[in-house]
Amino acid sequence: MENAGTGREAPLLEARNITKYFGAITALDGVNFHLSRGEVLGVVGDNGAGKSTLMKILSGLYVPSEGQIVFDGRPVRFSSPRDARNAGIEMVYQDLALAGNMTIFENIYLGREPGQKFLGLSVVDQKRSREMAQEHLDRLKIHVKSVDQLVEELSGGQQQAVAIARATAFDARVVIMDEPTAALAIKEVGKVLDLISGLKDHGVSIILISHRMDDVFYVCDRVMALFHGRNFADAPLKDTNRNEVIGWIMGTKGHSEAVAHDQVR
Repeated sequence: MENAGTGREAPLLEARNITKYFGAITALDGVNFHLSRGEVLGVVGDNGAGKSTLMKILSGLYVPSEGQIVFDGRPVRFSSPRDARNAGIEMVYQDLALAGNMTIFENIYLGREPGQKFLGLSVVDQKRSREMAQEHLDRLKIHVKSVDQLVEELSGGQQQAVAIARATAFDARVVIMDEPTAALAIKEVGKVLDLISGLKDHGVSIILISHRMDDVFYVCDRVMALFHGRNFADAPLKDTNRNEVIGWIMGTKGHSEAVAHDQVR
């Protein structure tokens, strides 16, 4: 789909003039955002910049006070995470929200298990769940000993991989990740970043919230910065550098201000 009159492909996901109030506090003030198909976008900003609030709006947890969300060219209104999930937007939270006392395959399909109705009751097809989980993990090149392993027995990186597998098990088109490597050992960080990069090959667009410049510059195509609840700067990775992005987080642009782009399309 292209923007009329421009010849450019329209964003897959767009937020226009998003404002969010919490009582007397303005968490977001007229924020504009766009995500292209197959893009990995890094979202940066200091604590309180509005990153998590914006992502929770895009994933349906919060409803914006003002503004509009456009997904695949159509205005949408998400009243719950289920609405966003049904549209194809998933969020992987920093705490992962996995059930440690359940198996890998049970976590991947938790709440959406394959099965059938029998005498009015839903009966889970565990054999099919195992097969589907293994096929999905293989497709994502996630290696585990067995889909019957308990999640609590996995390393931090493996748990993050399971959370990503769960988010993409139902044809997600956008996956939002909140600090996916923050709690990982150094040797596991690269594996998770490679997994994120590989999602592009499956047609998934990624939003990566991160304070780690190494992560942003390893896996992202573009980076945008929020500051005090407003758009501050935005540029392709090739047009910026680590020191400049760190400056954006602190609220300074310096000599490279020209690389920042207004996101209003």
